[in-house]
Amino acid sequence: MDLLGSILNSMQKPPSASEAQKKAMKKQKEAIERKQKEEKHILNKFCKRVEEKISNFIKDGTKLSLQFEPMDQMYRSVIRDVATTAGAQVYSFGQEGVDRYAVVYLKDKGPSEDELSVRREGGIWDEAKAAEMAERRKEMEKQAELDSLEEKSRKRKHGKEELSGTFYKQKYAHLIGQEAAIDAAQKTNMNKSYGEVPSENKKDLRSIEQTMADIRAKKVKKAETEKASADGESII
Repeated sequence: MDLLGSILNSMQKPPSASEAQKKAMKKQKEAIERKQKEEKHILNKFCKRVEEKISNFIKDGTKLSLQFEPMDQMYRSVIRDVATTAGAQVYSFGQEGVDRYAVVYLKDKGPSEDELSVRREGGIWDEAKAAEMAERRKEMEKQAELDSLEEKSRKRKHGKEELSGTFYKQKYAHLIGQEAAIDAAQKTNMNKSYGEVPSENKKDLRSIEQTMADIRAKKVKKAETEKASADGESII
């Protein structure tokens, strides 16, 4: 055997491709396990912190809500699980992946409609905002009450017009003519104390002399009738 051959035989052979691949996979696996262990440790630490916060919040009982900072869905799910187990309510607000956050409420003291509306629109809910929304709601209720009274007044007025006949004449204006309907309605309103009969028809247009003469004529006629009736009875 020559010198070169002996030297090559004495040298350690390089590792095969399969062995190098196995080592790389082993290192990758170890890195994943280390990362999972770290994440588990962080998650356990976060869970204990959440449990402590929610427990203190429920024991205190004076605060309306407990708000957490924006976080990923995995951490929000931990908050939801802890709060639900403790008998509290949980709501999430904001855009997923941007600023979505969780808010914990006591079981019997959930968020109001005003708070839900503000938070869902991306607003900040605090004591100042609560007072502002309460004042706005009072104004809306007051306006609704005024509108209701105005509507009732309008209906009463509309009903009176129907009873007076004005509405009837306006309704059938297409049959008797618009001008005739307006003229009839005006006459009806001017003579309300006389019902639907124009006041001119209720006036006695005769002169005093003519009236007295008519009365005398009626008396004479009545006397003649009574006399004729009496004469007839005496003849019989």
